[in-house]
Amino acid sequence: MSAEVRDDNPYSRLMALQRMGVVEDYEKIRSYAVLIVGMGGVGSVVAEMLTRCGIGKLLLYDYDKVELANMNRLFYRPEQSGLSKVDAAVNTLRGINPDVEFEAYNKNITTNENFEQLLDRIRKGGVDASKPVDLVLSCVDNYAARMTINQACNELGQTWMESGVSENAVSGHIQTIIPGRYACFECAPPAVVASGEDEKKIKREGVCAASLPTTMGITAGFLAQATLKHLLGFGTVSNFLGYDALGDYFPTYPMVPNPDCSSFQCRKRQKEWNEKPEAEKAALIGIPKTQEAENPLELHPENEWGIEVVDTNDPVEAAPAPEEKTVDTKGSSVKDLMASLKKLNTS
Repeated sequence: MSAEVRDDNPYSRLMALQRMGVVEDYEKIRSYAVLIVGMGGVGSVVAEMLTRCGIGKLLLYDYDKVELANMNRLFYRPEQSGLSKVDAAVNTLRGINPDVEFEAYNKNITTNENFEQLLDRIRKGGVDASKPVDLVLSCVDNYAARMTINQACNELGQTWMESGVSENAVSGHIQTIIPGRYACFECAPPAVVASGEDEKKIKREGVCAASLPTTMGITAGFLAQATLKHLLGFGTVSNFLGYDALGDYFPTYPMVPNPDCSSFQCRKRQKEWNEKPEAEKAALIGIPKTQEAENPLELHPENEWGIEVVDTNDPVEAAPAPEEKTVDTKGSSVKDLMASLKKLNTS
C-alpha cells in the first residue's frame, strides 16, 4: 500500500487518518497479522474490511462450504456455491487487494489435531514467520468453537476479540479479551453450562438462527474498527460493546476476570497480569505512557474567543443588577400621556 494519495490507489486514501492526526503512522497496518476463525456473516465481512484497509496478513479458518442459503448475507456470491468458505474468501480478497498475504485453513478447530495446528499458527503466523499473530478474531456461531479459541488464547496469552449476533438477528456484540486483564469466555459461562446442563441446549433444536446482512455488517464494522484501534493505537477499545437494533442501544461495560474461573490457564494469566509493571499494562491495553498522557495539553491553547469552562460547584459571582432609569412625567397620568402621544401621531 503506497503512502502517496492518488486517485488510482484507493488504499492510500486511508492515509488521511494520519494526515488528520487520528493515527500516528497508518502504514504500520502492513506489519500486522490477524487470524480470523469463522468466515460466516461477520467473519467474511471483517476480512474484507481489513483487506481494504491494507492489513499485512490474514489467516482464515472455517470448515464449512458456501451455500445458496448464505446469499442473505454480504460478501459471498451465488457462483461460489460449493467452494469452501476460506477458498472462496481468498479468491475474492486477492482481487480486492493483492498486497495482502493470505493463509486459508479449511479445518474444524475443535478436534485435537487441528487445535494443535491452530496453536502453531497463532505462535508463528505473524508477518515475520518467527513471531505470533497480532490479534485473533472469533467470528464463530457455536459454544464449542468459542471455548476452543478461549483455551488457545489463554494458553498462549494471546489477545483476542469475540463477536456474536443473536438468533433473532436484531442484536450483536464484540468483546475484547486480554488474558488476565479481562474476563475470558470461561469466566462467565452461559447459564445452561453453569448449571451443569448439556451445552447443546444453548442453541435450540430445530431453530435456524435468523441472519440479516444489516446486523451482520454492523457487528463486523464494530469488530474491524476495534481491530484497527487496537493495532494502530488510537481511540478507546471497549472491553464489551453491544448493539440492540430494536432500541438503538449500544451498551458498553468492563468485564473483570473471575478469580475462581474454571480455566487454570485463565487463573495463571490473572496472576501474571497482577505482577506486571504498570507501564507494561498500559502498553498492552493501548494506553500510551507519554508525557502528554500524564499532563494533557490544552485542546485549544490560543482560545481566540476567550471561552472558559468552570466547575459548576464553584461559587459564581452574580452579575450586577442593571441600573434602574426613571422618567419624570411632571405629574401627568398615564391616560394624559397616551392622549398626548396620540396627538403627535395624528399631526
